[in-house]
Amino acid sequence: MGLATASGQSPNPAPTPLRALVTRPHAASAGLAEALEARGIEAIVEPLFEIHYRAAPPPDLAGVQAILCTSGNGVRALARLSDERRLPLFAVGDATAAQARAAGFAAVENAGGAVGDLVRLVCRLLCPAAGHLLHVAGSAVAGDLAGELREAGFTVERAVLYEARPAAAFSAASAAALAAGSLDFVLFFSPRTAATFVRLAAQAGLAAATGCLTAVSISAAADAALADLRFRERHIALRPDQPGLLASLDRLIAERRPG
Repeated sequence: MGLATASGQSPNPAPTPLRALVTRPHAASAGLAEALEARGIEAIVEPLFEIHYRAAPPPDLAGVQAILCTSGNGVRALARLSDERRLPLFAVGDATAAQARAAGFAAVENAGGAVGDLVRLVCRLLCPAAGHLLHVAGSAVAGDLAGELREAGFTVERAVLYEARPAAAFSAASAAALAAGSLDFVLFFSPRTAATFVRLAAQAGLAAATGCLTAVSISAAADAALADLRFRERHIALRPDQPGLLASLDRLIAERRPG
């Protein structure tokens, strides 16, 4: 039995649990929620985009030397339409590479970062004369992957296999948590998601509620999209991927929790 003070209270009360708003779609949030739980953080999943896969014919892979995927959604979209798993697949980062391996792709190359890292990896390992590249993407893309690779001599085709539709409003539960100030962190994985959060916060009359939140963004571009809101703190991931974002979060947690 634990000791109690004269007032009847424990001398070492349990720390208040931390809570984080996760703005990714549900399909991409499971592993992140588990990683947060392992850190003692409750994940509140509030997808600010819903992924809608297109009922398109399988992409023509004749003459393709490699597939490029800049998100796990692209991997999932391709796997739904095609049984091809032998072509090399170049993934932008760890999460996308893990999704590709889980989907059964046999030869996965991981750029371990952002679009620029993917361009450099492709230029290092592939030759333009060996065939064209297929970029599996959504209706909106960040960066100019195709343009940079074309400058390097590659032929790049883009297959739009899904679209990310922004949420019309916060869920009632998330709006209530924001209004009550019961959240500690909010995590952003793209500039579009961050911009959508800003829009929905203003729409719901919750712009002032972000003053007690710490925003952690995967990139400087995502962080810049938050400029119209006032947060307690804003931080950018140490690397532009989920492990980098979690590493930044670990540093913040260590600063807040007594040793």
